[in-house]
Amino acid sequence: MKKIILLLPISLIFATACKDKDNTMKNTMQPPIAKKNPHKLEKHGHVRNDDYYWLNDRENPEVIAYLEAENEYYQKMTAHTQQFQKELFEEMKSRIKEDDESVPYFYNGYFYITRFEKGKDYPIYSRKKGSLEAKEEIMFDCNEMAKGHSYFNLNGISVSEDNKWVTFGIDTVSRRQYTIQIKNLETGEILPDKIENATGSTAWAADNKTFFYTKNDPKTLRSDKIFRHQLNSDAANDVLVFHEKDDTFYTFVYKEKSKKYLVIGSTSTMTSEFQILEANNPNGNFKVFQPRTRGLEYSISHYGDSFYVLTNKDKATNFKLMKTPESKTSSDNWVDLIPHRNDVLLEGIDIFKDYLVVEERANGLNKIQIRPWNEEEAYYLPFESETYTAYTTTNPDFDTDILRFSYQSLKTPSSVIDFNMKTKQKTVLKEQKVLGGKFNKDNYEEKRIWATANDGTKVPISIVYKKGMQLNGNNPLLQYAYGSYGNSLDPWFSSTRLSLLDRGFIFAIAHIRGGEDLGRQWYEDGKLLKKKNTFTDFIDCSKYLINQKYTSPQHLYAEGGSAGGLLMGAVVNMAPELYNGVIAQVPFVDVVTTMLDDTIPLTTGEYDEWGNPNEKEYYDYMLSYSPYDNVKAQNYPNMYVSTGLHDSQVQYWEPAKWVAKLRALKTDNNVLYLDTNMDAGHGGASGRFEALKELAKEFAFLLDLEKIEE
Repeated sequence: MKKIILLLPISLIFATACKDKDNTMKNTMQPPIAKKNPHKLEKHGHVRNDDYYWLNDRENPEVIAYLEAENEYYQKMTAHTQQFQKELFEEMKSRIKEDDESVPYFYNGYFYITRFEKGKDYPIYSRKKGSLEAKEEIMFDCNEMAKGHSYFNLNGISVSEDNKWVTFGIDTVSRRQYTIQIKNLETGEILPDKIENATGSTAWAADNKTFFYTKNDPKTLRSDKIFRHQLNSDAANDVLVFHEKDDTFYTFVYKEKSKKYLVIGSTSTMTSEFQILEANNPNGNFKVFQPRTRGLEYSISHYGDSFYVLTNKDKATNFKLMKTPESKTSSDNWVDLIPHRNDVLLEGIDIFKDYLVVEERANGLNKIQIRPWNEEEAYYLPFESETYTAYTTTNPDFDTDILRFSYQSLKTPSSVIDFNMKTKQKTVLKEQKVLGGKFNKDNYEEKRIWATANDGTKVPISIVYKKGMQLNGNNPLLQYAYGSYGNSLDPWFSSTRLSLLDRGFIFAIAHIRGGEDLGRQWYEDGKLLKKKNTFTDFIDCSKYLINQKYTSPQHLYAEGGSAGGLLMGAVVNMAPELYNGVIAQVPFVDVVTTMLDDTIPLTTGEYDEWGNPNEKEYYDYMLSYSPYDNVKAQNYPNMYVSTGLHDSQVQYWEPAKWVAKLRALKTDNNVLYLDTNMDAGHGGASGRFEALKELAKEFAFLLDLEKIEE
């Protein structure tokens, strides 16, 4: 590709010129200037002119040339931080136990383990039969499998009930397009069968020779078809079991924990539908559990002769738990088991032979409740902090008294804990090690504070910093948020974050509307025609942090990725004066154009999140906040924008166009960088240490702005 680029008339694409600058940034060059090629976009009688629409063709050598010119500009402008980036990388890497392994879990006669070896980027998946003292069987060594690939991801490992076969998915492009393959665990042979364009996950029938899988639409990447495959048969002859024709829905298939049923699910943002089939009858027909009804969300779990249904039926905004006989599954047979509560969000359940485990959220905090089936008194696991995350983890065994869960907080490393639901004793199986001998969680302060939004709503902020810090307005602070899809942003521990905290940074998570942090209504109040609450909440959190002297506009930084990148794009248009710097990772910023293009992955399934701009009301509202459409001639903060050429969720051209337009209109001299990974997609680099190099870039960007150089 580079040879082609050299033959292009470069002046038509970008202009660069070297000039001298101060000794902070030497050998500075002027930024690339993308050419303007006016393109008219008309909808509802309204015309938009998109000068950079031409950037959406990744096969165009001019596009590649522009992206590489931006990369070169970024590299030269940050050349003075290259050594610092390397030092940050080594510092963060040194805290991570390289020869690490997961806590083994027992399932169907085997202990399963995921481990890493020193100096290697990828995991090794193994198992031991019957005992941890047994010989290790290597299922997959991803370090070997990844050789020759700049990106590698293995997912969907699924073992047949006779323990002989395993299916798995591989993605070597980072577009979440997996190729499913089958391995004989007794001989080590990988069968020649390859199923392309799949999600990677499978569900085995009870006969140990049939499995079901999901394929994606090759253009939109929407998972829309469920197929049935038999071992030793040509995948071209696989039977199409279900086709989800509604392009606002995604489909998937799995097996119930009880192993009795195979389940096909179809979900959209606000509606769901499931189909069931007994696993010992793989050639039978799936039966609809409860026909889809717009606005009715539910999920199912099987136990005994009943299904347990987590649902928002009967206007249960925060969801409730219902029960129905497996022979009568339509909603008119569902009866309440755990009623709806206005102040508690019911998030999930885990079923055991003698216990029902319920995951809830109250006042923004995770709770885990144990409910014995024998009607003994229910109880909650005790948690003391207000900046923690607790959740059940791998619990595949049905007939056990042991619940495995994980706990962490902003200053407390992650622990994996086995809790005996009968004796109420807990055993810490593993606590994340922070190497180097310098970390002590007691050296850090963590707390939750509440900002007041412009409409009077109280918004929680989780915050962590080094003890002894003076709140005088001079502290650098990184404010992070997401605020979409109902995804709650629970406080988590990060050993890499210590590289900021130990250099005087405060880290804050703004739990803004659009997530479900404070219940389902918190989400409803930050989507569709209320989406701007997400942006104003973030801004009001920033103002509160400034007013309370945690920081100041000269030292406040904002960060968000994907839909959180949309948040970044909105706030720099609305309140650029509050921030010294912004990190926008794979940002979704060209909202109107993307949501009008139903050929782009994710678009049609997003209508219930953002609205359908084919309807004028939603078009006008989106247009009023879409970051790309609202770039204007004003000062903007220093900005670092990252993307991946092969991103399937937020196409690379959104941040590329956004940066090009910002360059043309912004009136300041602050830095603006576009850093495109020419090999990766939405998730960035695939190796566990390669990802640290990307993080080192972001940290160096922040610390350089603060003139912190060591």
